[in-house]
Amino acid sequence: MNEFQDRRTIQEIVLGARTVAIVGLSASELRASHFVGYYLQRHGYRVIPVNPNEEHVLGEQVYPSLREVPEHIDVVDVFRAPAAVPEIAQEAVEVGAGALWLQFGVISPEGARIAQEAGLPVVMDRCLKVEHARLLGRMHWMGFDTGVIAGSRPR
Repeated sequence: MNEFQDRRTIQEIVLGARTVAIVGLSASELRASHFVGYYLQRHGYRVIPVNPNEEHVLGEQVYPSLREVPEHIDVVDVFRAPAAVPEIAQEAVEVGAGALWLQFGVISPEGARIAQEAGLPVVMDRCLKVEHARLLGRMHWMGFDTGVIAGSRPR
């Protein structure tokens, strides 16, 4: 698994990407995909929702598949079950995406192999939002880190 959690690869993707297609982006504000998409938009990324069950999410047109997206995709960020990943990886390769990112719990060695064999960097079982916040010192945003290092809570 460590092969797909390489810090240099993560840093290059997070700092180099501008356009992120989120496969499985939900309109429900309670879903992790929605929160990640919202966060990425607020931090300057162009978020492209990909979900055949939605029409508009986060003010953006939703596409049913990566093949339908009319612009270049720097990162394909996947919020789908691992069984769906090989097909998504193949689509990412076909459309010339720059990288494949599989969120927490989305583990697909076959999908990773498809992407890697086509030359795409792959990150697996990591959150793009968390890695962005970690790299840019924004882990405090929305309460992830109080900025206080202590063994007890402040009074």
